[in-house]
Amino acid sequence: MGEEVTSPLSGKVLRINVKPGDAVDDSTSLLVLESMKMEIDIYPSSSGKVKEILVKEGDNVEVGQVLAVLE
Repeated sequence: MGEEVTSPLSGKVLRINVKPGDAVDDSTSLLVLESMKMEIDIYPSSSGKVKEILVKEGDNVEVGQVLAVLE
């Protein structure tokens, strides 16, 4: 199935920085969440290719929610 990138905190999706098919590594910011007026970049734990993004800008997310899947 691939690596699931989950949200470490509750917040709102501000920006999505990648699209399906993009190659990423552990220094690539996949998206930015806003929580308690702070912006938090979300990074994958390993290299891969973005298979799908499961959220859109403006979505509210919860801790542990799957944000993206890498292959």
